[in-house]
Amino acid sequence: MESISGVSMVPGTPLSVTPHHAQPGAASAALPSPASAALVGDYRRLLELCPVLELRLLDAAEPAPSAADGWYSAVEVATDERALAAVLAGEEARIADAHGRAPRPHVTASRLLHHYVWSACLITAGPWHLARRVPVIDPAGLWLHAPTGALALRPGGHVTLPGDDELRAELRAAVVAHLEPVLAAFAGPTRRRDRALWGMVTDDLASALWYLGRMLGGQDPSVAVAEEDAAVAAAEAVLPGGTLPLPGAADFRRLHTPDGRAHHTRTRLGCCLYYAVEPAAVACLTCPRTSDEERLRRL
Repeated sequence: MESISGVSMVPGTPLSVTPHHAQPGAASAALPSPASAALVGDYRRLLELCPVLELRLLDAAEPAPSAADGWYSAVEVATDERALAAVLAGEEARIADAHGRAPRPHVTASRLLHHYVWSACLITAGPWHLARRVPVIDPAGLWLHAPTGALALRPGGHVTLPGDDELRAELRAAVVAHLEPVLAAFAGPTRRRDRALWGMVTDDLASALWYLGRMLGGQDPSVAVAEEDAAVAAAEAVLPGGTLPLPGAADFRRLHTPDGRAHHTRTRLGCCLYYAVEPAAVACLTCPRTSDEERLRRL
């Protein structure tokens, strides 16, 4: 199975919405609302649409998942070396089970970080694309299951704003605020520096929106084209470039196959290392290693 990045696969204190290094004026001072039935409904719809998203929703009364059962919050992964080691060991075991051998440690770390970042981007951007609500994902309220890679979320507040530009800025800020400590924890194990790490976030935010657009399209070809086009346009509006710390733009383009059809594609800012899990694996369709000629051949 190809990486989700190619979109070819058929309590703690909540962080501020605006991170300290966001551009001045990039996000408003809007305060997030408490968890609402509407946001929970957004997540239920997201789960119906997105079969690759393994997410358990917790209500306010449910106890937090336990480390004794292999669950670790983003706060724990970012601050506790034992939690980080446990989730990395789980990823290594899954890759070894699927591909017959364990990868190099930095490949394991990169694959797990990609999985978490893509999932967190979908969990944050999904309600925005579906209903113009930006969730504020408390790092203490999103858990990763070390043995399986599944996630659990206790929905919290969300932000709504009348202006599209302002709400897109809120989305970027919410993604950055949630992921910043996680990236810092993974910098050593992945052997990646800041630009490469934030490049992964840029790639996975674009990829998550693109994937959601494809899932919204369903089986009707005309609807599928319209929904994918809308999701690509949404990703380009959220990621126009120049929105540090996200270092690049969505930068989609079209490839034309001999039958006259146009296909969206983009080139990731960095490789997610899917090809490195085994010698026979091929790079993703959006990998910098994959030429347009190879993309057309696969299409």
